[in-house]
Amino acid sequence: MDPRLVAHSGPRKGQTISLTEDEVIVGRESAAGLCLADLSVSRYHCRIRSQDGHLQIVDLESLNGTFVNGLPVSARLLEHGDQIRIGDSCFSFLLQDEALPPAVTSVPWDEDAGITGETVELRREDAILPQSGPQRVSPRLVESLNALLKIGTAIHSVQDPAKLAGHLLELIFEVIPAEHGVVLLVQRDGDFSMVARHGTPGHAAAMVSRTVVRRVAEGGVAVLSNEIRERPDLMQAPSLASSHVRSLLAVPLQVYDRVTGVLYLATSSAAARFDEDHLRLLTAIAGMAAVAMENARHVEMLSEENRRLQSEINVQHCMVGESPKMREVLQFTAKAAPTEATVLLRGESGTGKELVARAIHQNSLRSDKPFVAINCAALTESLLESELFGYEKGAFTNALAQKKGKLETADGGSVFLDEVGELAPTLQAKLLRVLQEREFDRVGGTRPVQVNVRVIAATNRNLEDAIKAGLFRQDLYFRINVVSFTLPPLRERRQDIPLLASYFIDKHSRQARRRVSGLSPQARAILIGYDWPGNIRELENAIERAIVLGSSEMLLAEDLPESLLEKNLPADVKPTLFHDAVNHTKRLVILKAFERSAGNYTETAKLLGLHPNYLHRLIRNLDLKPELKRRTVP
Repeated sequence: MDPRLVAHSGPRKGQTISLTEDEVIVGRESAAGLCLADLSVSRYHCRIRSQDGHLQIVDLESLNGTFVNGLPVSARLLEHGDQIRIGDSCFSFLLQDEALPPAVTSVPWDEDAGITGETVELRREDAILPQSGPQRVSPRLVESLNALLKIGTAIHSVQDPAKLAGHLLELIFEVIPAEHGVVLLVQRDGDFSMVARHGTPGHAAAMVSRTVVRRVAEGGVAVLSNEIRERPDLMQAPSLASSHVRSLLAVPLQVYDRVTGVLYLATSSAAARFDEDHLRLLTAIAGMAAVAMENARHVEMLSEENRRLQSEINVQHCMVGESPKMREVLQFTAKAAPTEATVLLRGESGTGKELVARAIHQNSLRSDKPFVAINCAALTESLLESELFGYEKGAFTNALAQKKGKLETADGGSVFLDEVGELAPTLQAKLLRVLQEREFDRVGGTRPVQVNVRVIAATNRNLEDAIKAGLFRQDLYFRINVVSFTLPPLRERRQDIPLLASYFIDKHSRQARRRVSGLSPQARAILIGYDWPGNIRELENAIERAIVLGSSEMLLAEDLPESLLEKNLPADVKPTLFHDAVNHTKRLVILKAFERSAGNYTETAKLLGLHPNYLHRLIRNLDLKPELKRRTVP
């Protein structure tokens, strides 16, 4: 069917927008193909266009970004079910009809005038099988009771609503002489959807009487109608006349006082007409099946909600970016994830090594098992040993009970060892045993503990240099360096900076409960031009600071940290008079201190009361190296 957008929020909420044109511009401008009266939407925000038989959404450098499934995108091919967010508007992209449950089909309604002729209506409280009073147990009664027992046992073993309804009709056909039957469920809008149909081979499917179904659903009564062929009002319908229906049965599926659906049976056989015993039996069956059907629908809804929540969790750990460097990271993840190989992730601090480790775990065969992250540089040697391997009761003063370590907790899953280069030599030896023998001893323990974990290690150190310096075991290095990848620093993937900035603006503006529409052009240029020694972590901190301290709806250049403004700005960005004066003063102060210390960097830092590393950063950002070299030339 035609592709379309269904609006769930925003100015177009409740509308369905067809995407049959080759290109649709989305924006605040009235001339846009899809106009959104929303100040958080740019005048021309994005476009949806046809490309090689698919639809692609392209962001038009909007201030607030275009999000697909929670992630900012610059261009992406759309797939059925994608969630698109543009400003305050949220859309679902659909390529096919949505149905709940999946087996739902349209109902072949017969718009008859009413219910006349030989008709019996039975209320729920009268559907007692058998009737009270002296009565001989007949073979038919035994058959009915056996059928009830069989159906009661069967309906609670199926959780899918469509399969349950189909199985229910098959069992009903064994005891009621129907030729066709359907199970209808009431939808949220009050209409009915057909979740199952069953018929005797060789007979055409019968039309469903809308009047009878409405009478059953609205009145909560069961209906039996015979000799339909003698009813002129119904026989005027060509579909009913051609199907030769003579009798029909319809009973409500009722949970407490609410009708949730209708069981509908029909037959064209004069010899197999329905009677009141059939009506009572079907009413009893519906009483049992209604709760089972409702439970199955709830299970399906909970499963869908679980999948939705799981996808949201996955989005939080997804990597943002579309640059060639980012594609290399994703390709590596796709290749490494399905294997059991130990992975070593290299790269500067803040490049997202833990995100890659989580992505490897989530796409592996261990994805349903734990993922445990440990920072090897955050704890002392003794505490880290207890955290990794656990301890036995009495192993040390405060060991009042046995405690499992992180490795044991992650059994069957993956362990992420961040900053593995900081491990003490004794812990390196114990980790080597884990990798080789898949076992270890708890602190204070005497018996080895077997463990099955996949190790993903990460470091920002040069392990080869650490091996030469005697700080890292070479045999452990060979064990963890089975599959290795170096994550690119942010300065090597500058085209991803606007996408990352949009993602962090969206994240932290919601946390700060402050509306931020996006980045000003000057702020964007500064972010792209900066070298980011702290990489993505530094970028996120800069965005969060700007959101907390900024006062306008848009993040401006002056909202960014001072370290970003110290650097020579791009040619198209004019510094404010204030920041220009501040930077000029910083240059003069550093140059004078440099002259007083006779060109000694350490003495200059002492004179200024700065850490030497901070002084070097200032000199680099203010581009003072050429001037300092000239002043030190004899």
